[in-house]
Amino acid sequence: MAPGIGDMLRGLMGGNAQGGAKQTASAPVTYNGYLIQPEPKPEGKQWLTAGVITKEIDGTVKEHRFVRGDYHGSRDTAAEFSIAKGQQIIDLEGDRIFD
Repeated sequence: MAPGIGDMLRGLMGGNAQGGAKQTASAPVTYNGYLIQPEPKPEGKQWLTAGVITKEIDGTVKEHRFVRGDYHGSRDTAAEFSIAKGQQIIDLEGDRIFD
């Protein structure tokens, strides 16, 4: 089925075909040799703290995903907090997060 005028208007206004707001990716942050990619998760009208921490160890990229029960009113605030939480995880656990 071809897109309708409503779909085109939502696209122009920043929405998606399902009527929700368009989600934009947050920029990853390098911290102490790790890469933190914030990935806030929508939960109703709020956002959960979440992200991915990666690091190359001996030629292999290791990945640690995290989700926390902290809720935020905006995606941007959740992304900022996700970066701070990622830094805290790295400071406390270091490479043990990949075990």
